[in-house]
Amino acid sequence: MTYTGDVTVGSAPAVRELNGLTVTKVAVGTHNNNAYLLRCGSDGSQLLIDAASEAPVLLGLIGDAGLTTVVTTHQHWDHHGALAEIVKATGARSIAGTDDAAAIPVVTETVNDGDTITVGDCTLEVIHVVGHTPGSIVLLYREPGGIAHLFTGDSLFPGGVGATGGDKAKFTSLINDVSAKLFDRLPDDTWFYPGHGNDSTLGAERPSLPEWRARGW
Repeated sequence: MTYTGDVTVGSAPAVRELNGLTVTKVAVGTHNNNAYLLRCGSDGSQLLIDAASEAPVLLGLIGDAGLTTVVTTHQHWDHHGALAEIVKATGARSIAGTDDAAAIPVVTETVNDGDTITVGDCTLEVIHVVGHTPGSIVLLYREPGGIAHLFTGDSLFPGGVGATGGDKAKFTSLINDVSAKLFDRLPDDTWFYPGHGNDSTLGAERPSLPEWRARGW
């Protein structure tokens, strides 16, 4: 089945096989949060992005292979509601951006812009984007022989950047970081996986950047 990234709460997960990495996407909780389980092809190591809610669902996804790492993209409660339970059940390390870590339960390691996180022999680059929250992070996986993949949390969606509560300074910071660190750096075929809703590509969204900046949200 062709991967589309279209999932809803209660639906079957969407699975995408990349070169070196398997991405499994599931929607959980009352805010329809996306959680992503990454499995490295070389040794089966697994990493979870955003233990958002419904720990039994996420633990079922993880299965007997275990979990080495949980990464929380930002401090908002709907993205870490199941974190403590997942860490307790699996013994996984818990990683978050430095500037959001104090507001996230059970953080064992912090990361900053340019740091890397590994799962097996697969490497994720940390990109710090400020605006939705002070310590929001995006994860970049460069598929060997393939395209780039971004896990954007709530910093970038199809149709715009994340919410900044009408704060002009926060919006300006976010649109500037997303433009410079994602769109200016990566090609149009870069696929991104957001914290809620459907996936998209940078190429599909790039023409709308001036409109987003002009409207201010």
